[in-house]
Amino acid sequence: MKNIIPFLIAIVLFASCETKKESDKLPLNGTWRLISAETTEKDSSFSTFNPKTKMIKIINDTHFAFFNHDLNNGKDSTALFFGGGGKYTLKDSTYTENLEYFNNRQWENNTFKFVIKIKNDTLIQKGIEKIEKLGVDRIITEKYVREK
Repeated sequence: MKNIIPFLIAIVLFASCETKKESDKLPLNGTWRLISAETTEKDSSFSTFNPKTKMIKIINDTHFAFFNHDLNNGKDSTALFFGGGGKYTLKDSTYTENLEYFNNRQWENNTFKFVIKIKNDTLIQKGIEKIEKLGVDRIITEKYVREK
């Protein structure tokens, strides 16, 4: 009997040290609407958010997709549409997008790593966009709100 108590304690301790449960993961799945965006290049920071457009990001267990279009239904000089997507990984707060599809094909097959935070229905992602062949090297910070 004396030997079984330490054995039971060891089992309980081992079970409590399991890896993160599904419910402990960041609640990333869903549809997110961009509400602010900022870019930093060299020593200059500026807003890249355009209130005359709507951008959403859709995230499921393995993939992400984003779409951005103007709010004038493409009927004037502000006509705009772009979209892309691919697979992603999430480890703790490190969210890594592998851009497989994009209407600007030169951006495809690149990886972008972000640190994300989710508080209530707000997602903030901050990371580096770097594509040497295009001369892109900047830090971006995007804030999204969960669509209902």
